[in-house]
Amino acid sequence: MPPGRTLQTRPVSNENDENSSSTRMTRAKAAALGVDELALPSKALQTKKTVTTSQVQGLQRKRAALGDVSNVTKGEAVEGKKPAVRAGLVSKAAQPTGIRKSTRSSGRAAMVPKASRANVDVRRAGSTKASVTGVPKRKVPSISTSSGTTETVADREPLRKKAYTGDAERRFREEKEEDVVPKCEPEPVRVKPEPTIVFPPGVEDPDPEDLDDPLMVAEYAHEIFEYLRDLEVNTIPNPNYMDHQDELEWKMRGILIDWLVEVHTRFHLLPETLFLAVNIIDRFLSEKVVQLDRLQLVGITAMFIASKYEEVLSPHVANFSHVADDGFSEAEILSAERCILGTLNYDLSYPNPMNFLRRISKADNYDIQSRTIGKYLMEISLLDHRFMAYRPSHVAAGAMYLSRLILDRGEWDDTIAFYAGYTEDEIEPVVQLMVDYLARPPVHDAFLKKYASKKFLKASIIARNWAKLNAHHFDIVDVRLTLDQIS
Repeated sequence: MPPGRTLQTRPVSNENDENSSSTRMTRAKAAALGVDELALPSKALQTKKTVTTSQVQGLQRKRAALGDVSNVTKGEAVEGKKPAVRAGLVSKAAQPTGIRKSTRSSGRAAMVPKASRANVDVRRAGSTKASVTGVPKRKVPSISTSSGTTETVADREPLRKKAYTGDAERRFREEKEEDVVPKCEPEPVRVKPEPTIVFPPGVEDPDPEDLDDPLMVAEYAHEIFEYLRDLEVNTIPNPNYMDHQDELEWKMRGILIDWLVEVHTRFHLLPETLFLAVNIIDRFLSEKVVQLDRLQLVGITAMFIASKYEEVLSPHVANFSHVADDGFSEAEILSAERCILGTLNYDLSYPNPMNFLRRISKADNYDIQSRTIGKYLMEISLLDHRFMAYRPSHVAAGAMYLSRLILDRGEWDDTIAFYAGYTEDEIEPVVQLMVDYLARPPVHDAFLKKYASKKFLKASIIARNWAKLNAHHFDIVDVRLTLDQIS
C-alpha cells in the first residue's frame, strides 16, 4: 500500500490573541528579517469592523445642510481615492447652518420662538440618527389647508391659550351640569303628621313640647306604646311553670333573683337589663325542666344575654364566670347561651316595664322622688312570683299609683290614667300585692339593701314604714308571716 498522506495542519491565527502568530508585518519584524520598510504597504490591513463601517458609510447621504465635509473626505479615503482638496478648518461663520444673524445693533441674538427651535432640534436629531443607523428618514405628517397648499405639523404655529375669563368657565360648568346631572326640584317642606289619637275631655297632651327633638320621636309616641301593649301578651311566661319542675320551688327562684340583683348592682348595669334577664329565666323555665344544680347557670347566662342585648358595653363572659365563684366555665356559659336562645327562638323583644314607667312619669311632670320609689315597687314583681300573671304595663301603673299614694302627690287624674292605660279599679289588685309584700318581714336582703342607699333616696325604708302603718286599710291582717310561708 502506498504510504498515507500526511495531514497538513492549517495554522489558525487570531488577530486578537497576543500569543498567536500574526500575519501583520511590524517595523520590528521588518528590521529583524532585513526587509525594507519602504517596501511594506503604506496602508494597514483593514479589519472586519472597519470594512463594515465603510460599507455603511458608503450608503449614507452627504450632510451638506450641516456643512460637515469630514464624512465626505473620510469616505473617499476609504475607497482609495485621493481627495481633490484637503479639508482644513472651517470657521463657524462659513458653515451653512441655516441660522441667520440678527441685524440689530445690539450684540444679543434675536429671539427665536420655542416652536421653531424645537423643530430644528427635532430635525437635527432625526438626521443624525439616520446617518448613523442607516435608517431612512421618517415622514412628517402634512395637513392640507383651505387654500390648497400643504404644510407640515412642525411648520404650523403653536396653538395659543385663550385668555382666562370667569364668565366662560362658569358657562362651561353650567352646560356640563345640565348635560350630566339634571336639575332637581326643591324638596317639599315636611309637614309633621298630626296625631290620629283622640284625647278625651280633660286630658292634656305632654308630647308637643318634644316635637322639636328628633330623639324623642314625639309624633310616633302613641303608636309605639300601642305596639308595646300588643306585644306584652307574647312575652308573658307561664305563671304556674313550677308545677312541672321536679327539683325547683318558688323559694329557690326568689334566692336566685336576689343574687342576680346583687350581680346587677356590682356590674352597674341598666335597669332594663335586670328585667329582661328575669323574663328570660321565666320563659326558659316555662319550656324546659332544669335541675337544681343548673339553676344558677341559667340565671347567670340569662344576665349575660340581657347585658349583650341592652348594654352598650357588656361585661365579658369571664366576668360572669368569676362572679359565680368559677362554678361554671366560659364554655359552659356559652353552651347554655345557645340552648336558651334556641328555646326562645331568639325572640328577645320584651316590652320592658321601665318604658311604661317613664311614660307615666312624663305625665306626672317627671317627679324624681315618686319615680324612684316607683322603680323600687316595680322591682318587687321580679322577686315575688305572684306578679308573673300581670303585664309589665300593669305592674308599672300599679307602682306609680302606690308611689304617689305614699308621697301624697294627689289623685289619679284623667291625664295620668290615660297615659298609664289603667284606671284605679284596674290597678287595685296589683297595689294589694305590693303592700302585702312591703308589710311582711323582708326575705331578700340584697334587694332591700340596694334601695336603702342614698342613691335611691332610701326608697325601701320609706315604703316599708308606710306599708306597716297602712296595711290594715288593704285588708292585710297577719303581717308576721313571710312570703315563703304564704306561698
